[in-house]
Amino acid sequence: MTKQNNAVTPEFKSCINNLISTVVLPSAATVPESMALINGFLGFSRKNFTKRLEESKVNAWIDSMRAASPTRVKSSENQEKCSWILYHPSALKLFDQILYSAKRKQIVFFLDYDGTLSPIVADPEKAFMTRKMRATLKDIARNFPTAIVTGRCREKVFNFVKLAELYYAASHGMDIMGPTKNRSAEKSNVNKAVLFQPASQYLPMIDEVYKILLEKTKSVSGAKVENNKFCLSVHFRCVDEKSWAPLAEKVRLVLNEYPKLKLTQGRKVLEIRPTIKWDKGKALEFLLESLGYKNSNDVFPIYIGDDRTDEDAFKVLRRRGQGVGILVSSVPKETDASYTLQDPSEVEHFLRRLVEWKRSSIVNPTSA
Repeated sequence: MTKQNNAVTPEFKSCINNLISTVVLPSAATVPESMALINGFLGFSRKNFTKRLEESKVNAWIDSMRAASPTRVKSSENQEKCSWILYHPSALKLFDQILYSAKRKQIVFFLDYDGTLSPIVADPEKAFMTRKMRATLKDIARNFPTAIVTGRCREKVFNFVKLAELYYAASHGMDIMGPTKNRSAEKSNVNKAVLFQPASQYLPMIDEVYKILLEKTKSVSGAKVENNKFCLSVHFRCVDEKSWAPLAEKVRLVLNEYPKLKLTQGRKVLEIRPTIKWDKGKALEFLLESLGYKNSNDVFPIYIGDDRTDEDAFKVLRRRGQGVGILVSSVPKETDASYTLQDPSEVEHFLRRLVEWKRSSIVNPTSA
């Protein structure tokens, strides 16, 4: 992942050095001059210093936006990719190894949506799964406890998935709902299935910021603000790269007035969330506990995701020493995942093989 670059300019560094050399160990004769220099520096340069810090912050955002939105691999990068694959091998090629690790344990699936179950598309409102993926996902849910863990709002992701037998951890895990026998049942039954909403008190603030961002970003061609109930997404997939900096600046100015909200980056999206200590990793732990596997050695979680926000879940799995994280990516990325898959079609292939293995193990238990 890209580290933020808050570099100080040579001119500013020189000014600081001169100030220190004059002030730190002043002689009696230089005290008045030192105080005058300090006052002058604070009075004259504070505005410029603050401006440079803000510019540095925006530049760091742009670097993160680029890092979270990789372009196509160039031929000169093939060697780097080969080296990366050695440390993050294909989950399909090492499928048997994963099965061996999961032997005699309960597999539990955690799946991101965009870029994992569905392809990344220009219009986030049209991120539909294929029929083949939906059929495979339905079979997975019949054989293993399965959760969708996404930045989307719960209602929207359900409209994409349309499977009531899954767990849904939406808004980066801030809106968790268990399976329902009939999603079209009366509202009271749906509410009973809601397991956890740790950021409910932030709803009025998030709605307020959503309306402000709609107004502030409408001048940036291609920008789209999505309200995910407990968080907001500012999509820049259709924004010219030259406009990324102005867009990030507009978002920054809005968030300056809301210190209880924070910014993170995903694939061609800026995510705005409450500052509470909650993420996809926390959601994974909550769901495992809800399923009765808090301190169990008999569970094998498999988390598949493509986004930077999924790294929180990969880190949890590494810390627990259980299960595997699988990154969906065709280009090298710094990750805590153990394995990789190239794209949603490979995800579907991997899930289908798990279904077939489960069915064969029921017919022939010794094969498991």
